[in-house]
Amino acid sequence: MTRHERNPIGNGPGKVGEAMLRHRTLSADGLSERLFRILFSGLVYPQIWEDPEVDMEAMDLAPGHRIVTIGSGGCNMLAYLSRSPARIDVVDLNRHHVALNRLKLAAFRHLPGHDDVLRHFIGHNLRGNVQAYDRFVAPHLDPETRAYWNRRGLTARRRITMFNGNIYRKGLLGRFIGTGHAIARLHGVKLKDITAARTIEEQERFFETRVAPLFDKPAIRWATSRKSSLFGLGIPPQQFDELAGASGDGTVGPVLKERLRRLACGFPLESNYFAWQAFARRYPAPGEGPLPAYLRPDYYAAIKASASRVSVHHESVTDLLARRPAASVDRYCLLDAQDWMTTRQLNALWREITRTAAPGARVIFRTAAEASILPERLDPGLINRWHYRQDESRAFTARDRSAIYGGFHLYERLDA
Repeated sequence: MTRHERNPIGNGPGKVGEAMLRHRTLSADGLSERLFRILFSGLVYPQIWEDPEVDMEAMDLAPGHRIVTIGSGGCNMLAYLSRSPARIDVVDLNRHHVALNRLKLAAFRHLPGHDDVLRHFIGHNLRGNVQAYDRFVAPHLDPETRAYWNRRGLTARRRITMFNGNIYRKGLLGRFIGTGHAIARLHGVKLKDITAARTIEEQERFFETRVAPLFDKPAIRWATSRKSSLFGLGIPPQQFDELAGASGDGTVGPVLKERLRRLACGFPLESNYFAWQAFARRYPAPGEGPLPAYLRPDYYAAIKASASRVSVHHESVTDLLARRPAASVDRYCLLDAQDWMTTRQLNALWREITRTAAPGARVIFRTAAEASILPERLDPGLINRWHYRQDESRAFTARDRSAIYGGFHLYERLDA
């Protein structure tokens, strides 16, 4: 699961992951929480794992809308720009995601054309990407973001050089997927071979004969019983407990297998770039399948024209909304951040959402489990101000090509 802005009521930098610190430091749960916080403090998601086409339809995005969204990898925020909103406020407590969002926006605004954007975000082994960054993008970045991408690591290379290679193999999630491929190879399975399938039936056959049996291997059963083994997916201890409880055997193996089956077989490969990233560790080449929405050529002009309307904030949703006037936001995208929240944090967030929501405002979010978490945890005075569009939520869940969530949820503000 993703991810992104995990402390909804934090007060600024350094707060990533504090929402999950619910146990004593030296307890088993406390150590698990703190290990996750350490891992989550770096770059986690070079690519976002929510389907922007589903998002935009569910939010019914239209020109002039004012949007607040969690950032993560920035792909969805850019896709939303194709609808010419009046304003987007992007928030994230992870400074690496903040820097990535700002870089992507600057690339659309200042690289010469669509082909240059494509080379920067999907080109592999292209030294020219860094040269293009230095010439066209870096001069337009704020000093903090420019310093971030120019910083040199242990290899003495600047961070920006990751765009010379396959950036989607970087970050916590990229390394986790790479580890999964390595484990599969140890068991004689090359996951990328599924890309040779030409029909859904061939995809299903590959999954059932090659991938599904991996979940019966003792080592994998052991791994899926441990919270730390899934930190690379962005699954914190709280979400692990929910998934393990749903599986019935104390592990997340059955749940993961079913969601991986849906990723592998739920949609034709030629229509699902999420499956390509999971199984081939790259986006499809021309003729193999689609690219993410924000890289589509027919979206490029609108995104470039609207990119200046985005502000990226290194803070929480709740803190941002607390500064916004009443009735000043039309659409909210919370990703799966609420799964991480305490009841107090959840209610604090929704008090600000309800206050700042314009008439007819919509909120979308995803959950690890199937059901919405709001009915049991949100104060009646808040939830009664919102209509849960349950049937549509189920339909959007079924259409979400990332296939890794239990539920997609759409709420609409009830006019007073």
